Parts: sequence; C-alpha cells; structure tokens
Amino acid sequence: MTTPTDADQPFRLLLTAGPTHEPIDAVRYIGNRSSGRLGCAVADAAAARGWDVRLLLGPTRLEPADPRVHVERFTTVADLERLLIRRLPGCDLLVMAAAVADYRPAADQTDPGGKLRRTPGDLVLRLEPTPDLVAGCVSRRREDQLIVGFALEPAESLLASAKSKIERKGVDAIVANPLETMDAEGIEARLIGAPGTPIEAGISTPGKIAKTEFADWLVDRLAELLDDRHPAAARTQDADA
Repeated sequence: MTTPTDADQPFRLLLTAGPTHEPIDAVRYIGNRSSGRLGCAVADAAAARGWDVRLLLGPTRLEPADPRVHVERFTTVADLERLLIRRLPGCDLLVMAAAVADYRPAADQTDPGGKLRRTPGDLVLRLEPTPDLVAGCVSRRREDQLIVGFALEPAESLLASAKSKIERKGVDAIVANPLETMDAEGIEARLIGAPGTPIEAGISTPGKIAKTEFADWLVDRLAELLDDRHPAAARTQDADA
C-alpha cells in the first residue's frame, strides 16, 4: 500500500463513476445498468491512503463510504462534460470509470417537459453521438497529468479493444474488464499501459477478486504510475475550491 508521507502533498484523484441518463421526455431516458459500485470502491481506497479524492458520480443510489471523498453529481453526458472542464485542472490523475452514453436523443426528438404518448405504429427515435469526453480531457491535459480509461468489452476482444482505445484516445492506461463485470460481485481485469510504459504488456489481477479488493489493487498500481511521473514537488498546486 502506498501512502503519501507528511512531507508530500497528497495525490489528487479525479474519478468518474456510474451511468448517464439521457432524457427522452420528462419520465423516460436512455441509460445503462452501471451501478457505480466499482468507482465508489476506488474512491474509498484512494481516500484511505490519504489522497485528495473528488468523485463525479452519476444517477445511482450508491455513495462512497469514506466521508473524505468529495462527491459531485451528474445526470447527462453534458453535465459530466461541464464538471470535467471545471475540475480537470486541479487533479494529478483522472480515472474515467463512468459508463458514459455513446448516443443521446437528438434535441428535436425529445419532450423534456412532457410525456410522449403511445400512438398506432412504430416510434422512431433518432439518436446523435455524444461528445468524446476522454478525448476532450486528453486535449486539455497538462504534461504532468495521468489519464486512465476503462474498456468494458466482450472477453474475446478485450485486450485488442483496450490497446486500440489507448492508441485512439491518447490515454496513459486502460483498465480492461469483461462485460460480465457490470452485474458481478467480482472482477478479473488487466491494467494496460501506453506503448513504451513499464506496463505496456499489462498487469492482471490475481484471478477474480471482489470489487473492494480490486479497488485496493488498482489504487496501488496507479500510485506506482504516479510516483514515476509525478514527484512530490509537482503536487504543490492547490486544487480548485
């Protein structure tokens, strides 16, 4: 376990977790089954090490257990984008664990103040792509910041998808985990680094472990990456209030 010493400034973690909900009308939305459980566990594990943790959390009933975690809520991709623009400058490490929608109903397809009524025949709902939040953060990052993404893919294409995502997005590492993780109590994952990094080949969990154990495992790996990239002298800037 890596814990900053009294002489060091604590690592500043910005973490996203949970689903997004994209409204169709006042009562319906496009969402996903993400619970935010894994992100809350990572937030708790980092706070237990003395890190300064800010969790951007989607619409889920869960909350981190550690009261030291600063929680800000979002509902839509646009909400999360605004929070990321505001909070990215104040972190050393961004971990994008949220299950962000790839598509949302086009503006002219929604009725935010009302309710779409059943009519004879099919209802066709046109969707538009959402902004690429990871790419946006990469484009605004400082050189000393680390950005870690998540890849949730079928097991047979998991590693290939993760490596492709690293190349396309320009992130420092990807947590690759299979689709089954979303509904499971445990997780078997692999942390894969960008080309040229010590973890380019990937580091795997010791088999399938509970998500709370995985959170400890992941935070230890992230601390090692931060120690390599981010000496204590670079952690002296105050985070945004």
